[in-house]
Amino acid sequence: MTVDSSMSSGYCSLEEELEDCFFTAKTTFFKNVQSKQSAKNVCKPVEELRRPPTLQEIKQQIASYNSREKNCLGMKLSEDGTYTGFIKVHLKLRRPVTVPAGIRPQSIYDAIKEVNLAATTDKRTSFYLPLDAIKQLHISSTTTVSEVIQGLLKKFMVVDNPQKFALFKRIHKDGQVLFQKLSVADCPLYLRLLAGPDTDVLSFVLKENETGEVEWDAFSIPELQNFLTILEKEEQDKIQQVQKKYDKFRQKLEEALRESQGQPG
Repeated sequence: MTVDSSMSSGYCSLEEELEDCFFTAKTTFFKNVQSKQSAKNVCKPVEELRRPPTLQEIKQQIASYNSREKNCLGMKLSEDGTYTGFIKVHLKLRRPVTVPAGIRPQSIYDAIKEVNLAATTDKRTSFYLPLDAIKQLHISSTTTVSEVIQGLLKKFMVVDNPQKFALFKRIHKDGQVLFQKLSVADCPLYLRLLAGPDTDVLSFVLKENETGEVEWDAFSIPELQNFLTILEKEEQDKIQQVQKKYDKFRQKLEEALRESQGQPG
């Protein structure tokens, strides 16, 4: 029995592939944080409003919105002209976040008393939030993007600098999904009111605040150490995958050699 030369050459390339895997594992994280926005992640300035709406216009818009809202999440108008309502924010974070280590979830008592659990310990740990998790927030028409980001981080007990994150509005246009970065002074509930309750028309997404260059000075030493810990784990996982692959290859090759030796020449 003749051993396939391609199998033999593949076996000899184990050291080379391991080296490639080491390099890939070490650079994957840094490439992710430095990656530029793709064609579907187009950042455009938010449209400037010509003039603030009148109270009558707001009443009409809220009435129209509530007539189309089917989940009992309508908006309520106050006497002073402000209004409250709900928005849903999709979390699309590719990097790990930093949270206090060993802290129990926030209770209703903590929320009422505004207890800052993050301040009760100096220990920190990092983990990945579930991709595309959705958080519903009850906000007012005066709540800004900056306050929304801070509120989301507080709910998840994230202690990272809020400036590391940005809120985007996701819209569908000409068959494409476009992301527009919102200014920290924008009011998401007003955008929700204008677009209506249909999340296919408009939705909000929390992402990393990409600036083209990674500002490593913005990360603390414990955060950088946590990144390295995560990177080392990913590296070890990749090494194990490669070793298992070649263990199976070795087993098949040895079986083929035994079969060939057992056959008459």
